[in-house]
Parts: sequence; structure tokens; C-alpha cells
Amino acid sequence: MGLRINDIAPDFTAESTGGTIHLHDWIGDGYAIIFSHPKDFTPVCTTEFAAVAQLAPEWAKRNTRVLGVSVDGVSDHEKWKRDIEAFGGAPADFPIIDDSSLTVAKAYDMLPAETVLPDGRTPAHTATVRTVYIIGPDKKVRLTMTYPMSVGRNFAEILRALDAVRATDGVPLAAPANWVPGQDMIVALALNNDQAKERFGELDIRLPYLRFAKVPQV
Repeated sequence: MGLRINDIAPDFTAESTGGTIHLHDWIGDGYAIIFSHPKDFTPVCTTEFAAVAQLAPEWAKRNTRVLGVSVDGVSDHEKWKRDIEAFGGAPADFPIIDDSSLTVAKAYDMLPAETVLPDGRTPAHTATVRTVYIIGPDKKVRLTMTYPMSVGRNFAEILRALDAVRATDGVPLAAPANWVPGQDMIVALALNNDQAKERFGELDIRLPYLRFAKVPQV
């Protein structure tokens, strides 16, 4: 069975461009985003890594660490970083781990466990290694996304999803469709109207089961 939301994110130790990473220790008491790639020096992935580098202030503001995963080694990652920084115009200071053994890809169900790849593999061999995981401070998987190779990830949406995860984590709230920070949120049905008003103030009741409240930004 694959990795599911609220599963404990598999811990691992791996070498990276930032040194040795022990995942759970590295996450610390904040949030983390793992985003994976099928191979270094690939065009779509280069644009994605550049987008992550450009968002460095946003990740920091949200107490969130980002970790790139690619199936090549650290020496290739270091060379690739020069292309990423040249394209994006921002330093790629986040670590990129060496997953040439596919240990992380398998632990995170990015590839079938029995996969054996030949030397000289191309991105097509590891096409499924293209996922996003948002992990909470308790090391549980909060959200997953998987993309095909032909579709670059929208990191504005990943940032929005992170904001929604943080705003609703452990709170009886939910984010409606297309929610962005600053907008009202949905009050969970676990609270009746009186309880909801006591906790969140006046409600905007659209339907008996659809109640909105203004909430402070996280």
C-alpha cells in the first residue's frame, strides 16, 4: 500500500549538496516540502528548481524547509545548481539529496519496490519520481501531489496549499475551493453554531452545513 496522508513520513539518511541529511532531525519543529525529480539537467525540472529558489523568502516566512530529491549524485547536483541559478537568478541554497540508489524513491512509493534500473538510465526510466510531499512538524504526511513529466509544477499552488495546511492543522477549519490567505474559511461540522461563534465570532452561514468564519492568518 502506498504512502498516505497522515502516515509518518519515512525517515532516511542521505548525502546532499548541504551535507548529510537525517530527515526527521532536519525537519525539526517546522514544516518540510520534499519535491522529487527524475534526473538532473532536464528542462522542466530546471525551471522548477529555479522557482523553488526564487521562493526562498516565502519558505522561510512559513518556517518551512524544502528538500530536492533527484536520482543522480551530489557531484552532478552541484554542477546542475549552476544552471538552475543562471536560469532563475536566485541561489539554490536548499539541499538536493543523492538518491541514485532510489532508496528515497522507493520509501516514498515513487517507484515500485521491485524496480531495477539499468546503467545509463534516462528520465523516462524514473518518470514517476516526480512528486511533492508536505510534511508537518509531527513528521506526518499532510499533502501529496504527483505530476507527469510534461507538466511543470505550479509552486504558487504548492505555496497556497502549504498555507492552507498550516491554517487548518489541528484546528476545526477547512479551506474552500480556490482559497487564498486572508479569505474566510469553512468551519468544521464538529462544532455547532454556538460553539463555532464562541471560537471564531460571527459566522457567514450559506447552508446549514456550509459556514464561513474569518480567521487570523498563520
